[in-house]
Amino acid sequence: MTEERNHDLAQRMAELARAAAAPRSVEEVLSDVTSTAKELIPGVDTAGVLLVAKSGKYESLAGTSELPHTLDDLQMKYDEGPCVQAALDDLIVRTEDFRSEERWPQYSPKVVELGVLSGLSVKLYTADRTAGALNLFAFKPNAFGAEDETTATVLAAHAAAAILASRQGEQLQSALTTRDRIGQAKGIIMERYGVDDVAAFDMLKRLSQDSNVRLADIAQRVIDTRSTGGPRDAD
Repeated sequence: MTEERNHDLAQRMAELARAAAAPRSVEEVLSDVTSTAKELIPGVDTAGVLLVAKSGKYESLAGTSELPHTLDDLQMKYDEGPCVQAALDDLIVRTEDFRSEERWPQYSPKVVELGVLSGLSVKLYTADRTAGALNLFAFKPNAFGAEDETTATVLAAHAAAAILASRQGEQLQSALTTRDRIGQAKGIIMERYGVDDVAAFDMLKRLSQDSNVRLADIAQRVIDTRSTGGPRDAD
């Protein structure tokens, strides 16, 4: 990468890092990433992020226009394309000219009809349930080179960190909610049956095992008995 472009990238990453430190949604952070990609990579005409779950559900996020979302819909319809390939398999997928691209025989002609001739997709996130890619598109062929791949990879890493932080935050909040729910249920059992907290927790575990229902759900059932005035719903 040129010295000037290195400087620009470093400066923008510092700005993104400062912005990410403030309470913001993943969508906002990813929008910063895609707009920065368009700013720093000369060939980019439009950009977006695709997340694909193992269930087949997908999210098309942070498009700098509506076009990336249309392209994502096409890829999921045909189950082929560079964004899906980068998200699920390859680290980097570069397309020089969709008019002669043979890897995606159904997707490529549709892309050309929309005026898109080249693309660059970079894997940005993988987990047990979700994969993703940062996707850049151009209206001219051969728009991207090795220097662009490097810049996109750095931006993709930032996007991945934002998503991971969000998922970890959601998991932490879920864990805290579950802990509070179990604590409330234990308190109800202790008061209702005159047992200590260890015995109350053992009762919850036995109910969970006997009914093959998650401990948190059993705890919620016990909490719900407050309004019914009795323990029947916990059985």
